[in-house]
Amino acid sequence: MAKLEMKDYLECIQNKKQVAHDKQWLYIEVNAKDLLEECEPGVKNQNVCCKAMLDAMLEGDGFIVEPKNKSKCAASLTIRYYVDNLSPERRKYSEVNN
Repeated sequence: MAKLEMKDYLECIQNKKQVAHDKQWLYIEVNAKDLLEECEPGVKNQNVCCKAMLDAMLEGDGFIVEPKNKSKCAASLTIRYYVDNLSPERRKYSEVNN
């Protein structure tokens, strides 16, 4: 079976955000190890998972656990995504926080 691609992880994260939004939650926290295990149990695809998590960050989202080495993904990476505003006009975290 082929490993998932970044778009697959982005879709999973977006689905999580939508479910939380529909429940009127303010935010969700996603951990890289947990997301990888949920999407691809037993598969070593951590870098793709982390890149997708970082790419999914929008303005206002933040790190709960940020990797010490940005170039190396860590299973401990944990991001808080705010889901009260799912507008496609929100800017990417990377555009705002460079």
